[in-house]
This record gives sequence, structure tokens and C-alpha cells, in this order.
Amino acid sequence: MHIGLRIFFGFFLIVGLAAFLTLRVFVQEVKPGVRQAMEDTLADTAQVLALLAADDMQQGHIADGAFARRVATLASVPVDATIWGVHKDTIHYRVTITDTRGVVRFDSAGTATGADHSRWNDVARTLQGKYGARSTRIDPDDEDSTVMHVAAPIRADDVGGTPHSGPIIGVLTVSKPNRVMAPFIDRSRQKILLHGLLLMGCAFVIGLACTLWLVHGLRRLQRYARAVAAGERAEMPLRGAGELAELGRAVETMRLRLEDKQYVEHYIHTLTHEMKSPLAAIGGAAELLQEEMPAADRRRFAANIQGQTRRLELMIGKLLMLAAVEQKQQLDASEPVALLPLLEALAEACEPRARQRGITLRRQPLPVGWGAPGVRGDPFLLHQALANLLDNALDFSPAQGTVEIAVLPGSSGMIDIRITDDGPGIPAYAQGRLFERFYSLPRPDGRDKSTGLGLCLVREVAALHHGRIAVENRPGGGAAATLSLPAAST
Repeated sequence: MHIGLRIFFGFFLIVGLAAFLTLRVFVQEVKPGVRQAMEDTLADTAQVLALLAADDMQQGHIADGAFARRVATLASVPVDATIWGVHKDTIHYRVTITDTRGVVRFDSAGTATGADHSRWNDVARTLQGKYGARSTRIDPDDEDSTVMHVAAPIRADDVGGTPHSGPIIGVLTVSKPNRVMAPFIDRSRQKILLHGLLLMGCAFVIGLACTLWLVHGLRRLQRYARAVAAGERAEMPLRGAGELAELGRAVETMRLRLEDKQYVEHYIHTLTHEMKSPLAAIGGAAELLQEEMPAADRRRFAANIQGQTRRLELMIGKLLMLAAVEQKQQLDASEPVALLPLLEALAEACEPRARQRGITLRRQPLPVGWGAPGVRGDPFLLHQALANLLDNALDFSPAQGTVEIAVLPGSSGMIDIRITDDGPGIPAYAQGRLFERFYSLPRPDGRDKSTGLGLCLVREVAALHHGRIAVENRPGGGAAATLSLPAAST
């Protein structure tokens, strides 16, 4: 399973389980809580009514006295009230009064007068001086038919005249059907469930957002690690003080240390290999110079030593520059660079060399209506890259040939700098190896090969500037090198 799904399901499972258990407890506690509140109200009501009925009970008029007449009219009292969204139009109280034997002497409903209630908990416990209450089903098979009964003792006046503090002379029970509270219970449950679902929804959104944030960071690190593993130039994508950013910095540190070690090993190996031939030539010429020989041969061997020394110096200089560029993950500084002045300076610097070999160095005019082209980048690195391309074109162009420099609008907001020559072109066997280090094709007229580092440097400079380099054969002969760079935004 994808790590993002694992994180999300784990988070949502924990939050969802906690919310479910909490909701379940709340929902299960609604019904008992409402009934407890109703029982508390019934207990207060029973105590108040017991005090009011005490005088009629003492005088033996509980069934036909003023109290009985008042209470008997409860069912006909008009009620019009809306309580927390529930409409109430009936008084649901039922009042019964029993004597000390538990026989009903008064029933506001008029159905239980004369019945024996001595075995019911509300009456029996109250006669014993305890708190009496019960909840009984009217229909044994219907759980919702329960009625709550709460009783209070009716006491006579004591000998000292303190009212209602003497012995128990009866029991008053107030009853109310539990189904009357069902609308309030259902309303509370619905609200709890609604808010619970909202809580679950919020938890879902928060969990999804946290998961996406985490997965996005992990995927960026993953892409970074893959780019590094593929040898591509990549910048560490995460910044800040978070755990993911710290992990990214640790990965970057490890990468830099490994790359430094491999880079040094690789360059020592390649530099040693490439330096063998010129050093051997220098050593051989030096040994021969120690012997007696004609002056012409001596001059030839000395010139050979000088040539190989210059080749070593050029190779080491280019290798150091290439190493510095390859180690960069991004440009140290970027500034607007006007291409036309840069190309004019390069052409002027190469003009003596081109004239010496009879090569025409020509710059094509800009397309009509196109303003001064420019890019953003490092002027020095761009100068070095274009100088290498121009050197290659001059090296491979035959005498009396032509080297053209053109600046053209490219695709997708790019600017193409195209340098062409009239040389022999690129052989098929070399087309896949042009950008290898130290790979160089023989120059026309038997001239020495180059260091094989120029196109490598151009490729790295192009990558640093988010551009690309392409070298291909021209249909009419010769080769064309195209350096594509993003146009500077205006």
C-alpha cells in the first residue's frame, strides 16, 4: 500500500475510532441523562404536592377535598408551549395517593382508586421512610411504554405543632410516561450525531491535508534522490526547520560527501590516463635532447616539448574549470546578459585566427522586428561555453571556409545561438560520444586533437542555465552546434 494511504488511514482510523467511541458514549448517555433530570423534577414535584395534600389527608377528605378537586382538573388545563423546538399541549402528570396500607385513596386519572399498591417500590419504600421510585412498563412487550413513578411521604403535624413533620400517614406518587421525553432525547441525539459527523469530516479534511503535505514532501525528496542517483544536477527541494527539511539536508550532505569522493577518484583516474601520452612525449624528447644531434632536430624536439607542455596546461585549465562547473548545483549569481555584444566580442577575439587560415567569420542579421535578444545567467560561463563552440567550428572548418553565427527565436520561450561550419561533419561512430570527457575527433589537415573537454563544459553550462546543447550534421555538409537558453523576461 502507498505510504500516503497508510498515513491517511492510520490517522483517520485513530481519530475516527476516538470520535466513534466518544459519540457512542454521548449518545448512550443522552437517554439516562434525560430520565435522571425528569426523575429529579418528579421528586421535587412529589414533595411539593405531598405538603399541599397533608391537610386533606389528616382530615380524611383526600378523595373529595380541595386538593383532589384541583388535581383532578390537570388533564383539562390548556397548555401551549414550545420547549427547545418541541411543542407541548398537555400536562402528562398523574397523581395517586395511598394510605398507610398502600391502598389507593385518590387517583387523578380515576382508574386505580381502591387498588392495592403496597407492593410497588414507590409506595413500599416511602412507607419505610426511604426514597421510593420505580419505572414500570404498561405493556410488558413494549420497551417504550415505561412510566416513571416517584413518591413522597405525606406526614401529619407533630405534637409540638410543627406542620408536616410527624408520622407518615400516606404516600403521594407523581407519574409521567417516559415517552414524553422521547422528542428531547431524539433531538439531542441528532445534534450529537450531526456535530459528530462534522467532527469526523473535519478530521478527514485535516488528515487528508496533513497526509498530502507529508507525501508531497516525501515525493520531492524521492525525486531529488532519484535525480542524484541518475547523476543529474538537482537542488535540495526542502527548506526550513521541519523534520522533512532536516532529512533532506542529511541526504544532501551524504550526497555531497559521496560525490566529492567519487569525483576526486574519477578525475584522478581520467587525468592520469590523459596525461600519459603528453608526458611520455615530453620524456622521450627530453632524453633525445641529451644526445648530440643536428640543430634542426634539436629545435624540432624542443618545439615538441613546448607543444605538449601547452597541451597539458590547456587540459589542466579546462579540467579545473569543468570540475568547478560540474560541482555547482545552481548559479552563484544571475544577471541580464545581452547576447549581441557578447558574440561580437567573441568574433573579434577569434578574427585573427580565422584570417590566418582564410576562414570567413560571419554573423547573420537578426530576424526582422526582433529586439535585442538577452538571457539571464553568468556572463563568464556563457562566454566560455560560446568560445568553445566557436573554437570547434574554426578547428573543423577547412581553409577558405565559412563559420556563421546566428541568434534565432527558439521554441517555448528559448533563444537559439547557432554556430555552423563547412567542415567534414560528425562521423556516425562519434555521434553518441561527443559529450564524453576527453573524447576528441581528429582535426582536418592532420592537426592535433583537442582536450576533449570543451563540449562537456558547454553541456554543464547549458544545464546550469536551464538550457540545452545540440550538435548535428547539416544537410548540405558541415556541422551545426545550437545552444538554447531561456529568454530573459522583460
